[in-house]
Amino acid sequence: MTRAKKRCGWCEGDALYEEYHDTEWGVPLYEEGQLFEFLILETFQAGLSWITILRKRANFRKAFDNFDYYKISEYSEEKLQELMQDSGIIRNKLKIKASVANAQAFLRVQSEFGSFSTYIWGFVNGKPVQNAVQNYRDAPATTELSIAISKDLKKRGFKFVGPTVIYAHMQATGMVNDHETSCFRYKQVKDLTK
Repeated sequence: MTRAKKRCGWCEGDALYEEYHDTEWGVPLYEEGQLFEFLILETFQAGLSWITILRKRANFRKAFDNFDYYKISEYSEEKLQELMQDSGIIRNKLKIKASVANAQAFLRVQSEFGSFSTYIWGFVNGKPVQNAVQNYRDAPATTELSIAISKDLKKRGFKFVGPTVIYAHMQATGMVNDHETSCFRYKQVKDLTK
């Protein structure tokens, strides 16, 4: 009899959640397109569960031109109306409009820092913060760092980037390792940063 892998409690029992947890969550991301995708998905997640967003991820990719921030930054009012009719995504007018503002702000950050990756990873000196979470329920929803990043992003014109959204973004993109210490991914993710 093989023993099941010990995972973080938040993902157990849902195949899609487990796959995401096992392959993506907490892995340090430096690629611009992926960072932008997670930023947009996290903004749409505000007030909703992450599994809701994951289940619609393919629809979001299709609707938002594969998260091409150049294209999104130039979306017309007609395109925004089209997105509002798309039942495959979250049809929140403010969040849809925010995706355009965020693409424009993303491009400005790239212009100033050379890349969004350089900018965002600069907050942790390029290295993930290694936490020691025993139970996922004990992980913080915000930290002083997520508050500081949120303020800076807002100052730069980003929308729907409150401290909770930003902390979730930091977890998803590996800026922090919040896998439970008993989870099989904790050490694997930690070892990626050595």
